[in-house]
Amino acid sequence: MPLAPADSDLLLVVDVQNDFCPGGRLAVPDGDAVVPVINRLARAFAHVVLTQDWHPPGHRSFASAHDGRQPFETVDMPYGAQTLWPDHCVQGTAGAALHGDIDIQNSQLLLRKGWHPGIDSYSAFFENDRRTPTGLAGYLRERGLTRVFIAGLALDFCVRYSAEDAHDAGFEAVVVEDACRAIDLAGSLDDAHRAFTGRGIARVKAGDVTRGWR
Repeated sequence: MPLAPADSDLLLVVDVQNDFCPGGRLAVPDGDAVVPVINRLARAFAHVVLTQDWHPPGHRSFASAHDGRQPFETVDMPYGAQTLWPDHCVQGTAGAALHGDIDIQNSQLLLRKGWHPGIDSYSAFFENDRRTPTGLAGYLRERGLTRVFIAGLALDFCVRYSAEDAHDAGFEAVVVEDACRAIDLAGSLDDAHRAFTGRGIARVKAGDVTRGWR
């Protein structure tokens, strides 16, 4: 598989926000380490889209919205099982802002997800009910983009489901592993790796993509 970015390729940068970095409300271990890797990656692509988790206060995926529940417990929602999270990426807060060192001047779209009060959103393509699209697939098709390189936070949740949905929507999906970090909740990282293998989703390193690019 040739990895040098082509004009039909997109870099999808998932949720590199303060609340997912050290010191944030839902910090991914070593999450800020992806920032310089992603900055370099982005300069090699003609097309870049960023996503931003963007929850209203009291979102139903927050443990605080369920009496007697604690973060990381699981509850049944109308659309299925839902992990409960600490309040995070609340609209307009510093925690919801993109990491301050993200330097991507060539991004063409900032897609906000998770803003439906009663539906969580991991994937950049669908809300967690699996029926509510974000519109990203249509955007990519309108632009003639066919391959999606995915980086960001967290590998085993939002990156994973974005990659799966990109693949299922007919795009070639490639996960740039060293431009991601994982939460690894109850075996979720191993589950993600198995899901990638099962779908034939490639896992590469940033250096493989940018090699030969100056």
